[in-house]
Amino acid sequence: MTPTSKTTKTDLLLRQTRIHFPRLEEAKVKITPIEKGGSDRKFYRVRCSPEQTIILVKYNLEREENRHYVEIAEFLAAHKIRAPKIYFHDPAEGLIWIEDLGKTDLWSHREESWMVRRAFYESALSEIVKLHCLPEAETQAIRKSLPAEFDATLYRWEQNYFFENCLGRFFGVPPEELSALASLDSLGRIADELAARPRVLVHRDFQSQNIIVRNGQAHLIDFQGMRPGLAEYDLASLLFDPYVTFSRAECEELLADYESKRAAAGHAVAPDSRDVFRLCGIQRLMQALGAYGFLGLVKGNKTFLDYIPAALDSLRGLVAEIPELERLSAALRQLS
Repeated sequence: MTPTSKTTKTDLLLRQTRIHFPRLEEAKVKITPIEKGGSDRKFYRVRCSPEQTIILVKYNLEREENRHYVEIAEFLAAHKIRAPKIYFHDPAEGLIWIEDLGKTDLWSHREESWMVRRAFYESALSEIVKLHCLPEAETQAIRKSLPAEFDATLYRWEQNYFFENCLGRFFGVPPEELSALASLDSLGRIADELAARPRVLVHRDFQSQNIIVRNGQAHLIDFQGMRPGLAEYDLASLLFDPYVTFSRAECEELLADYESKRAAAGHAVAPDSRDVFRLCGIQRLMQALGAYGFLGLVKGNKTFLDYIPAALDSLRGLVAEIPELERLSAALRQLS
């Protein structure tokens, strides 16, 4: 997009904002694009006055999950799960005006001491526990509007996404080897095992850049991918986050905190939850690595390629713990 067309688009969005917020004084209102992740949505910060801003979201009408963002946000608010307030929604234009929670996410605190970071992460876990512990009767209505739930097909898709876009597209692993790895019986068993477990509502992309910290409290954003799945998948997204480094002891503290919060809510984790957590970690890292390869090489956002080494190191460590995945482990060790 040329600078002129960007300016024209911004002016159009500003005019649409004034239609829905007629009290805004023209001279004071400014709109600035926000560069954010690999989403197909566009974000803008609308400065209404020196003290007040709101966020404008322009989404792709063709993507089903984008159309349900507002419904999910209202669902979260109804269950007292912290998320941005919805001010106005124009479904015909694919525009949403939401509360501006600020620029400080968990990732912004990655260099802080563990004492500081731990409090913010524990706040994030408090919010996700609320979602994971919702009674099924209270989630039936919203489930009809959510993307496809985590079943064996979706887990296998994540695995294939990794083989195609990371091992194949980024590392150049030959097609015949990719096919052999992707068809490992052990990977199919992992997908089946995870799919057979009871599902709760999960955020699906519960990582440091999707958790805003405001006044010391965590707020969830980018939740349009919410769907039925495993709580351990959200935990894996947070604790095997390629954007942030944790020590094993720090991970253990946060897992223990989550388990304590679940127990206090009357929903103790299953005895084999740690094993499921490791398998979900493999799935989540495969999905992330596939996304990095696709976004970096197909969509041209090279920044994502920088996170492949960290994610791959984490995946190597998890795969090495499972004897049935030795062939995949050997293949991962050869990558550089």
